[in-house]
Amino acid sequence: MLNNLTDTEEGDGGPNSQGDGNPKESSPFLNSSDATEKSQQYDGKHMALFEEEMETSPMVSTMISSLANYSSLPQGSKEHEEEADNEEEDKKKKKPAPQLGTLMGVYLPCIQNIFGVILFLRMTWMVGIGGVIGSFIIVFMCCSTTMLTAISMSAIATNGVVPAGGSYYMISRSLGPEFGGAVGICFYLGTTFAGAMYILGSIELLLVYILPQAAIFKMEGLEGAEAEAAMLNNMRVYGTIVLSFMATVVFVGVKYVNKLALLFLACVILSILAVYAGVIKTAIEPPDFPVCLLGNRPLISKGFDVCAKTLESGNGTVTTKLWNVFCDSPFLNATCDEYFVNNNVSFIQGIPGVMSGILKENLFGNYLEKGDLVAKKGIATVEGPDDTLTNSNRYVLADITSFFTLLVGIYFPSVTGIMAGSNRSGDLRDAQKSIPIGTIMAITTTSIVYMSAVVLFGACIEGVVLRDKFGEGVNGNLVIGTLAWPSPWVIVIGSFFSTCGAGLQSLTGAPRLMQAISRDGVVPILRVSISIPPNISVWDVTSQVFGHGKANGEPTWALLLTAGICEIGILIASLDAVAPILSMFFLMCYMFVNLACALQTLLRTPNWRPRFKFYHWALSFLGMSLCLSLMFICSWFYAIVAMVIAGSIYKYIEFRGAEKEWGDGIRGISLSAARYALMRLEEGPPHTKNWRPQLLVLVSTDVEQNVEQPRLLSLTNQLKAGKGLTIVGTALAGTYLENHPQAQRAEQSLRKLMETEKVKGFCQVTISSNMRDATSHLLQASGLGGLMHNTVLVSWPRNWKQADDLQTWRDFIELVRETTAAHLALLVPKNIAAFPSNGERFSEGHIDVWWIVHDGGMLMLLPFLLRQHKVWRKCKMRIFTVAQMDDNSIQMKKDLSTFLYHLRIDAEVEVVEMHDSDISAYTYEKTLVMEQRSQILKQINLTKTEREREIQSITDSSRGSIRRKNPAVVTTQLIVTEEQPGVSSKVEKPEEEVQLIHDSTSPTSPATPATPLTPASEGGAQTPGSAQVQMTWTEKADGEPAKPPGASTPEGIKDIFNMKPEWENLNQSNVRRMHTALRLNGVIVKKSSEAKLVLLNMPGPPNNRSGDENYMEFLEVLTEGLNRVLLVRGGGREVITIYS
Repeated sequence: MLNNLTDTEEGDGGPNSQGDGNPKESSPFLNSSDATEKSQQYDGKHMALFEEEMETSPMVSTMISSLANYSSLPQGSKEHEEEADNEEEDKKKKKPAPQLGTLMGVYLPCIQNIFGVILFLRMTWMVGIGGVIGSFIIVFMCCSTTMLTAISMSAIATNGVVPAGGSYYMISRSLGPEFGGAVGICFYLGTTFAGAMYILGSIELLLVYILPQAAIFKMEGLEGAEAEAAMLNNMRVYGTIVLSFMATVVFVGVKYVNKLALLFLACVILSILAVYAGVIKTAIEPPDFPVCLLGNRPLISKGFDVCAKTLESGNGTVTTKLWNVFCDSPFLNATCDEYFVNNNVSFIQGIPGVMSGILKENLFGNYLEKGDLVAKKGIATVEGPDDTLTNSNRYVLADITSFFTLLVGIYFPSVTGIMAGSNRSGDLRDAQKSIPIGTIMAITTTSIVYMSAVVLFGACIEGVVLRDKFGEGVNGNLVIGTLAWPSPWVIVIGSFFSTCGAGLQSLTGAPRLMQAISRDGVVPILRVSISIPPNISVWDVTSQVFGHGKANGEPTWALLLTAGICEIGILIASLDAVAPILSMFFLMCYMFVNLACALQTLLRTPNWRPRFKFYHWALSFLGMSLCLSLMFICSWFYAIVAMVIAGSIYKYIEFRGAEKEWGDGIRGISLSAARYALMRLEEGPPHTKNWRPQLLVLVSTDVEQNVEQPRLLSLTNQLKAGKGLTIVGTALAGTYLENHPQAQRAEQSLRKLMETEKVKGFCQVTISSNMRDATSHLLQASGLGGLMHNTVLVSWPRNWKQADDLQTWRDFIELVRETTAAHLALLVPKNIAAFPSNGERFSEGHIDVWWIVHDGGMLMLLPFLLRQHKVWRKCKMRIFTVAQMDDNSIQMKKDLSTFLYHLRIDAEVEVVEMHDSDISAYTYEKTLVMEQRSQILKQINLTKTEREREIQSITDSSRGSIRRKNPAVVTTQLIVTEEQPGVSSKVEKPEEEVQLIHDSTSPTSPATPATPLTPASEGGAQTPGSAQVQMTWTEKADGEPAKPPGASTPEGIKDIFNMKPEWENLNQSNVRRMHTALRLNGVIVKKSSEAKLVLLNMPGPPNNRSGDENYMEFLEVLTEGLNRVLLVRGGGREVITIYS
């Protein structure tokens, strides 16, 4: 057997085998260089069962290697690549494999980004103001937030291949384009403002600690607000200069910035090591940093050299420079400041050392108002009752009002930067291993440094020095520098270079983030077209302005935008004011990273399989809660502003963009929420208060699958206003396999029209063997679970009287019966082409409701919904109801007004009295014509000869009965006919026969129906004369029925009433229905002929199907002479209530 199989394989698959004689197809495999070989393997290994699927489903053996190497990503992943080059270029130019490991690729970049300007410029001040305990709580909260975020980020980053893009990529692919775009923009703004903060920090280091004399706006001799304004102006000028220089450096060569990154990192690490070395040295030999106190107030060390009022010399007592500061002359009898006179001058050591026990004094906070004195606790001081603060520029003062939440906002930027490793995921050798380990280790390291720094600062440095933000009491030294070993300049220079490097990194990273957002195309405002040379790849052609850059890929336009936004932060000029702003944006970004991880975990999406296992949805929710809490703790105002910005971007993308499908978690939560909601809806029907028309709109299409009644969707929009369920459906006759392309075109046509008419909903196309079944399937199968339609909207069959369109009205009546059986409401607009479009406006007019029978309140609810739309908003509502002989019309009007008052509906009420009256001759003749026409319609399917014979017999019978009762009129009519030789056709065929055939074959217009009706007079319908008896139903040129001859004469009326024996043979039920239709139509036309819209109860079809064609005639008569009519049938339940 094995030998036979081997022989067969060799024989069938060999190159000389003839096979079945069919030529081999070219290989359909993607990125396959050995297509012929694969094709031969395919044919020779018993895979013929799948040969018809080769083009759409390549063999796994062909795809597996390319999939493993990510050289041929499947649909849905290709679009996520950060850069997409031509396939030919990829083959020619092989990129080197990424070689960065955990240390160089993740750990050290995160360390560099986390340690920043706040550690060097504000950490000691925060400990002095908030106390060791309060500062430790702040550091612990912020570090816990970043650690929890890092755990969530690690789970997301290890859930598959993450191309370069960092947090934006992770959030957008996890939460969708709306959240991704909103949070991506916020993260971009945060990174940009971080650049501004670093630049301001470097300028503060330069002007305060390194080169104070470089200030353009001099601050010597200025006090209070003037000194503060001069400092801010210096920050603005130098900040703008430094920003311009840094942007130029980034524009010229980013590679130099990347090469200098290690130098900047070395500066940061050396500075921190110098601080720890200084702490150790204080335990052995505390440094000598005396702080001069006047009473309990530290003095600014500039302006005097000796901390004493007077000095003893050989010649006696002499005054010092400090005396000159507080006194008006250098003599001992000079007038001096009262506080200077009453208190002694002393000095304390600013760095008493870690073993001094100063930690106890610094445990608790000491929050200050702006302008308050920084004072030493525990020292006696003498203050007069009216002692006012003078010489304030000689004391160390608080420059801002401090409180706990402010400290949180200022400190939080010092723990940001945890995304640095994930941003480099494309350069990592094993990103799924390196990102979690490197990021968590970096956060652990920095958290230990920060928390230990809080304790060590409180244990080594005097409280008044800690609260001295700018080191004015320690000779203008950086406070953390006074602790460093071997020199304060190690910290000053190191922190200056580190802040400059961090600013360059921000100006490098932010434009790339904007470039990634722009290239994704999720934010419509960024989709600005640019001209691209023809030799550029297809992917580049679709790039936008902010996604475009230089030849080497550097984002030029995004860099300009970043520099412009960064300048806004520079103009703010205060590090303490900029820090809370970027805290908001980073916190929002981290919050959504935690939300993404929690959602993916709870939804248990099949693709959620992260390699990092040490995560839990509860940790992610805790991290999200911490982020949200910190946002409002930092600044409730900034938090609301950030949320408004993110929310606005989200809604903007939702309405104008979001053309991406990334399999995000929000789609998953939408499915879960939809399933839950549908299951809840299954529990029972909605309450009457919650009832709204959930529309199934049935439209017809022409041979090109274009919608024939577009105004039907205009009416849908006016009824729905975007609320509730709307399903637009159409039916096609045929088989699904043969008509699937037509179904797709019809669906596209429906979607396009729905978009044009701004109808929010779904479309559905059903194919069946015939239109009747297809429509019935639509009625039964549309909707899902509890989200089902409760109302059907279908247009009146306009050409139902045509002989070749008989099936249309039969299908319509069956639809009416099916909606009744299914307890669905039915809305039938008649003359839909005359209904207004969404762009029209009625400045006045009425919507008239003719409430004949109770339908659950549909007739009340529909006008109210229509008047919510701008088309009908200015129309007033009128409600008419009919009173019979035994009804009290006055009481009816009063009750109806009360009912409308409780319904909160404003409408005019009128009760129309319709007294019993005899059935007119015109009604009998109208019924006679209708029944004769019905008999003709029953014979439509006969042969032509049989049809003519049947028509002749009907007309002869009719003419004979009329001739027997009214021979004079008939004779006169025949004589007139014979005297007109030119009208030969009417001689050959009696006019009754001609008219009957015309009624069954000629098309009719909704505005001018084929069956005319004499307009009603004040007393009711006019009485027809002998012309109606002979069925000469002609019309005038203006469309009004011709006045029948002899109708106004008593002789004519007398002749008509002599014809009762023939009328008695008519179906009396039809006579009564025709009588009702005529009388109601007469009243409605009289009252509502000028109305913009008439809503009317739609009678039900007869139980006996043999009278279906009569039912259509009744409805035609009922609505004749009205421009816009909406026939309404209730669904058998109450839809409106007076109760709250």
